[in-house]
Amino acid sequence: MTTNAEEPKTRPRRRAPAGAAVLREDVTEAIRGAVFEELAAVGYARMSIEGIARRAGVGKTAVYRRWRSKLHLVLDLVSALAVQGLPVPDTGSLEGDLRLLYELTSRALRHPVASQVIPDLQAEAARNPEIAEALQKALREGQEGVASKIVVAAEGRGEIRNGFDADLALDLISGPLYWRSVVIRSPKLPKGYLASLAGATAEALKAL
Repeated sequence: MTTNAEEPKTRPRRRAPAGAAVLREDVTEAIRGAVFEELAAVGYARMSIEGIARRAGVGKTAVYRRWRSKLHLVLDLVSALAVQGLPVPDTGSLEGDLRLLYELTSRALRHPVASQVIPDLQAEAARNPEIAEALQKALREGQEGVASKIVVAAEGRGEIRNGFDADLALDLISGPLYWRSVVIRSPKLPKGYLASLAGATAEALKAL
């Protein structure tokens, strides 16, 4: 006669749900880097998950576990730009802050990847409302977060008057350099251009 006490029962191990696997951050970063490189090399229209995976040195499954499609992948990366932003200059003067901001922004816009990716995404945005919304959010919030802090600091120092037009201030700060670097894509800025732009923008902001 056998009893339940004669042999202890072992509980079967529970298998982790398929979606519970931990996504390695180094793989995620490799994929993100590959997306920018692939965008710069072939553009959004010709970009493929296969090409991204090959450039990142991973399988397609690794990409699809993180993003459903190349559209969602690009939207995620573009949206992340708004969060990262640029460091806020703190030189003690409005003109000094603007000059440092322009130097940092100009350097970023001249990067080979950025100089190819941004115009391509702008062209794609004309056909895809989701990309248009994400790109506008990234560009506007990325600059607005820095520009608003610069003008608020200048207001606190008494360099510009209270109650200035915040939207117009953002246009004055961001417009000229973006126009020259991204729209007409000037290959090289004239000597002293950033210093002159900072001085002229500071005077324009004081006149608001």
